[in-house]
Parts: sequence; structure tokens; C-alpha cells
Amino acid sequence: MTETRKLGRSGIEVSALGIGCWAIGGPFWAGTAASPQPLGWGEVDDDESVRAIRRALELGVNFFDTANVYGAGHSEKVLARALQGRRDEAVVATKFGGTFDEQTRFVGADDGSPAEVGRAVRASLRRLGTDFIDLYQLHINDLPIPRALELIPALEDLVTQGLIRAYGWSTDFPERAAAFAEAGVHCATIQSDLSVLRGSFGVIPVADEHDLGVIIRGPLAMGLLSGKYTADSKLPEDDVRGLSPEWMTYFTGGRPSAEFLNRIDAVRDVLTSGGRTLAQGALAWLWAYSGRTVPIPGCRTVAQVEENAGALAHGPLSPAELADVEKLMGR
Repeated sequence: MTETRKLGRSGIEVSALGIGCWAIGGPFWAGTAASPQPLGWGEVDDDESVRAIRRALELGVNFFDTANVYGAGHSEKVLARALQGRRDEAVVATKFGGTFDEQTRFVGADDGSPAEVGRAVRASLRRLGTDFIDLYQLHINDLPIPRALELIPALEDLVTQGLIRAYGWSTDFPERAAAFAEAGVHCATIQSDLSVLRGSFGVIPVADEHDLGVIIRGPLAMGLLSGKYTADSKLPEDDVRGLSPEWMTYFTGGRPSAEFLNRIDAVRDVLTSGGRTLAQGALAWLWAYSGRTVPIPGCRTVAQVEENAGALAHGPLSPAELADVEKLMGR
């Protein structure tokens, strides 16, 4: 397959596979110290995270997606450490809109104000150890469109200053993505939740109409498509999937959803054809579904990076395989 894709009308070229950097941020929480809701994926080994990111670069993966809120700033710092001396080899995306305390690692209320854009970008630049961010993304899924449009002048000003190259919105709402793209000259991407199991299919036509890149979060269904989990699996309570918040539909009460496990069983044979692992097949489906997609599976280990990057050699599912999957999924 073509192993690179463009981030929409920005023209920024990235590997067709990216790395999601949520998990490498380590623990952080919503709520209060008396009643914390984990938002991270448990304890993480920073040294292994650094090795994983550097291994990704060796394997031709150059796109890294983080957010200021992941690990309350820690993910950005780990990414900076991994890219030290190699920043020119990477395309770095981060996000704004979340507020947090770097010391306690508790998050506060979202802030989608123009003033926050200027403050947050400088804090992210400091943590990332860089003087520019390739892609800067609004990280409030359901921010009302009028308020989002108030951010466009501030974001365009950051482009003019050379602090960012392009921007986008991490949202599952097609109408929000369309409004942002119509108003913003340097709006280049939408980031949405999508996997072979379910997701924001409506953003793809918007991306086609407005020439946006589509960054895919949750491409492995929060780990369900790694093949590691069964009906008997129980995730620990320091994992966001363990004390599952309402939006975590793939897991309930720390256990994989039976409905989604059944869906995986239905398409397993097609996805694992041609020597692919289940995870590689899930990524292959995304590439076949749209030529604009750049999936960003998370990773915490070198082994995970190697398996996911191995999907590039197999390429997308064939049109016939894609049609089989869609039929099996009843779409």
C-alpha cells in the first residue's frame, strides 16, 4: 500500500499509521481525591514508552498524536524525551481544551475559550520541547458550534506566528467538523472514534467534501480488537476501562461487552486472512474503508508498536474482503 497519507488540505504527509499517546501519559483522574475516576490506562514504564516511540520511527511510523490532558501533561513530556534529537523525523499532533493540575494529575472543567488557546499552546510547546506543533486539535467533542468558531481567529493567528502548522477538531459530530472546516482556512483534519465494530461513519463524507484528513481514535476498540480479551477478562480499577465511564461502551464494569465480542467473532476470519493478526486486520479495514484514514492505535510497549506497524506490509483489505465485513456487520 501507499505507506503515507496527507493530512487533508494542509499537505502535511504522515505515515498511514500513527501512534496514539494517551496510554503513555500514565495515571490521571477526574472527580475528587475521595472519589477518583481513572482516565488513564494504569501505571506505565516511561523508559519502555520511549523505546516504543523510537521503534515506531525505525519502522517508518512518523505521526504521534497526544493531548495536553493525557497524564496531566506527562504524555507530552514522554513524547518530547523520545523525540529528542529526532524532532525533524516526526509529525506531532496535540490537543487543547482540557484543564488539569500537573502535580495532582486531576482534570478540571473543559475550557474552549480563545484565551485558553494561547495559554495552552505555549504550555504544550514547553512540555513537548519544540518550537512548533504540526497539528493542533480542539479536544472538546460537543463544544457548541458558535463557540468553536470563536476559536478560528486565535488558531489562524498561531499559524501566522509559526507556532502551529494546521489545526482540526476531535469530534464525532459531522456537522461540527463541517462548520470548522468551512470557517477555518488552515483547518486540516477531523479526529473521530471509528473501528470495524462501530463509530462515527458520518464524518467520512464531510472529510471528502472539505478535503480533511481523518485521524482515527479507538481503531482497535479500546483494545478489544487486539484479541487479548475474552468474556472472562476483568480490567483493573486503575484503568479507564476498569471503572468504565458511561462513554466506554466497549467495556462495562471492567469486562468486555458481550455484544462487541460477538461482533468480533463474526468478522474474525475475514480480518485475519492473509496472515494478518486480528489487530492488523482491524487497521486494514480502516485503510480500505477510506483513503483519508490515519488510525492511531495506542501503545505502551515495543511489541505493540511492532505488531501494529506490521499491518503496513499487508496493506488494506481487498474490496471483496471489505464487502464481506460490511455484510457480516449488517451495514
